Amino acid sequence: MSYYPVTGSKFFVSSGFASAKTISAVTNASPPVCTSTAHGYSDLDEVLIATSGWEDFAYSMFRINQLTTDTFDVTNFDATDTDWYPSGSGAGTATKVSGWTELGQVLGVTGSGGDPKNLTVSPLNRRTDILIPVGFNASSLQFELGFDPSLADQVALASASRSLDKRAFKFTLPGSAYAYCYGTVSMSPIPTFDSTSVMRRTVNISIDGLFTFFTA
Repeated sequence: MSYYPVTGSKFFVSSGFASAKTISAVTNASPPVCTSTAHGYSDLDEVLIATSGWEDFAYSMFRINQLTTDTFDVTNFDATDTDWYPSGSGAGTATKVSGWTELGQVLGVTGSGGDPKNLTVSPLNRRTDILIPVGFNASSLQFELGFDPSLADQVALASASRSLDKRAFKFTLPGSAYAYCYGTVSMSPIPTFDSTSVMRRTVNISIDGLFTFFTA
């Protein structure tokens, strides 16, 4: 059992991505091994699986292990279920995060969504409805930042928001734990005015792919 305190955490938004690398094959393993000729990656590189035939794999961030010049594996991902990860269909592209900008003045982070989505069926011969699982609801994260439009990170987020751009986000927790997500940035230019606190602004991240977590 482990607890992960958040006091002292740091938060980052991607400032760029390297050129995409083609993934020609992915194994049905845990962790899956990706074949990408001359990928150039090193252990613990932070890589976005930018495209893939596997829904859960695509648009997710991972810390990878370099195996050979042409292969790497994706830690903390289980692709052994061929119903959800059909053999031979996981190929796509990967791109490494080339830089991060730290988010300052983070006052709070709240996640929402990602919970099971059910279809309610009401057979006429039953008094009790039936819930049928059909997937998961969309996920999002909300940052509360101390309002300062002169800060480089808030300038970058505002620019991404106006363009409806996607960014990767990294969370560094005390004790060498890391979390990641990737999605569309939206941020209102209008701050919140509150006499009991400082001026704040809200940043919303509509998450594509998975929220991933690593302890090394």
